[in-house]
This record gives sequence, structure tokens and C-alpha cells, in this order.
Amino acid sequence: MAIEIASFGVEEWLNKWEKEARYDISQSSIAALTLKELVALAGMTVADFFEKFSNLELNYGWIEGSPAFKKLVSELYLQVPAVNILQTNGSTGANMLAMYALLNPGEHVVTLFPTYQQLYDIPRSLGAQVDFVHLDEAAAWRLDLDKLDALVTPATKMICLNNANNPTGTLLERSELEQVAAIARKADAYVVVDEVYAPLENTSDMVSIADIYEKGIATNSLSKTYSLPGLRIGWIASQNTELIEIFRKYRDYTLISSGVLDDALAVLALKNRERILQRNSKIVSENLQVVKNWVEKEPWIELVLPKNVPTSFIKLAIAEDDYSFCTSLLKNTGVLLVPGTAFGMPQHARLGYCCDKATLKSGLALLTAYLRTFD
Repeated sequence: MAIEIASFGVEEWLNKWEKEARYDISQSSIAALTLKELVALAGMTVADFFEKFSNLELNYGWIEGSPAFKKLVSELYLQVPAVNILQTNGSTGANMLAMYALLNPGEHVVTLFPTYQQLYDIPRSLGAQVDFVHLDEAAAWRLDLDKLDALVTPATKMICLNNANNPTGTLLERSELEQVAAIARKADAYVVVDEVYAPLENTSDMVSIADIYEKGIATNSLSKTYSLPGLRIGWIASQNTELIEIFRKYRDYTLISSGVLDDALAVLALKNRERILQRNSKIVSENLQVVKNWVEKEPWIELVLPKNVPTSFIKLAIAEDDYSFCTSLLKNTGVLLVPGTAFGMPQHARLGYCCDKATLKSGLALLTAYLRTFD
């Protein structure tokens, strides 16, 4: 008998409310590029792009992603060849593939809390036993590696992380991730890391699990850091060829291909990734300063600042429960947040601050005005 899966808190909330928002400051992507903006990076107009591909047959295309796509993605890593890149339907598809391919009923998984719900409820739905390392806000949401080490046993099959963390925006740096790998190595466990929130800064402290651990599995997509969630193009990567062969087999049951036009646009984006990252770094740094200035003046809000990634998790120092507050906030002001309850963390909310700056400023001003009703 299939094990029932829990409702996906964040997606359930957004599916219900996001189209009613006038000031959407809930999302964890950086302001999306338009098609016109994307193709302009290659010196093209929209008409140029469609003329170029006007005779392209809309067949399945390259099943695992085009050779150009696989090569460009492999260049994001130090130890992953192009043949070890498999295209997926976003990072959600990559996460699903990794867990579906590797987990069996009764096996042991360790993950974080809070984190992206997919990373613990898919293992549960597959019959795995899941234990959590609870992140402590008082410790700036940092992963306690001693607690992780205590939970991982010789029976542990997989450690699931996301780096940076959704919703808190905190980052596991190289030294910490190397310690995670060492803990996993003792148990011969896989480490799956959803790396979709790569920080928008050049730092030697950021490293992919695929580059430092022989049983490391990196998942990623163009949705967050690259501002292209509408393409639904992601990938799974590992230096371990045997693992990739397992994923190839299971992938045949979950995805044939991602679409030839989507692949073409993904290649265009990856070829121009430095320009996209430059644009997005500016958005993140400027908008984060807006949020920092706002928090300093707002007595009802506390925030551990995120590490140059587009998701943050504010604490609400109010008597009303967060779900009711976020609902009434939207209905009265048009401002949308994601209640912390959707992450299993009451009295918090996800603030997605990397939208259009005018939307952010208007949304924060209305949020402040609404919080004043609690004075």
C-alpha cells in the first residue's frame, strides 16, 4: 500500500494566494527575466530567436539535455564531467529522482529542520525513517555538526540538505560541508544537496557536494540564482558514474525530456551566466540593504540576515498566529508573505526580498503600517 504524503505547505499556500497579491514579497526567486531580456543577452530580439528555431522539429530532442547544456553545466563543477549531468524538470525533479532511485522502505534518512519540505516528506512517502537536526535561530540557524554526527549511524542511507537553506538563507561553507562529507563517509551514506540557492557572491567558501564527496549528489536549476523559474530546467550531478547510471534508469520512468525550446533557452542563459549573475548580484545586494534598514527600525520583526541568497525568514513578535496574520495581511493590504507554519515554524514568515525594488519597498511599507495595528 502506498504511504500517504503530507500536503506541501509552501506550495499549497502559494497556489491559494499568490495570484491575489498586489505586492508579492513571498517568493524565493530573484526577479524573473523576461524572454526579451534573456535573448537580448545574446544580441537577439524575440523575433530573431524564434526565426532561428523556426524550422526546429518539436520532438523530444536530447533526452538527457543537449550536449551544449551538459557541457555548460559541467563547467560549474570541478569534478563532474558532462556525461554525469542529467537534465531534469527543475531541482524538484532532480531531488525526486535522487530519492526515488536510492531509498527503500525502512531505510534511514537525516535532514534539517526547517528545510524544503520535499527533502523529508518524499523520503517519508517512500517508507524511510527520517530524523531531523533542528536549526536554532539563536545560533543564526547554523547546522550543529555534532548533532548531525550523533544522528548518523551505520544504518543511515542518506543525508538530505539544501545549501543555502530555504527558508532561512543560511549557508554551509566549504569547511562545514567537508565535515558533513566526513560524517557521511563513516556511514557510507549518500549526501543529497539541493544547491538551487547558490550565493550571489564569488567566494572560495562555497563548494558543491559533487566536488568534495564521492557519494555526493548535487541538484540545481535555473530557477533561483538564474531568474528563470518558468523554464523548468534543472539537473542532477555527481562525480560518481555508477550513481549516474542508476539515475539514468530511474529517470526513464519519470521524465523523457524537458523540451527542445526550453533547452535552447537554458543554453543561452548558461552561455551568458556571468551577465545574469552580475544583474542578480546587484538586485540581491541592494534589496538586502533595503530589508536590513527596514528591520532595524521595525520593533515587531527579527531577522538573521541571509548570505546573499534570495530567501529570508523573519520572526514575528506578535500575539496573532502567523497563518492568520499572513492571511489578513494579504486581504487588507495586498502584501503576500509565506507563513512560517508552512515550514512547520510558527510565528515566522518567509520574506522573498529579491522582487522588483519598488514592489519590495511598497510591500514593506504596507507591512509596517499593518504591524502598527499591534501597538
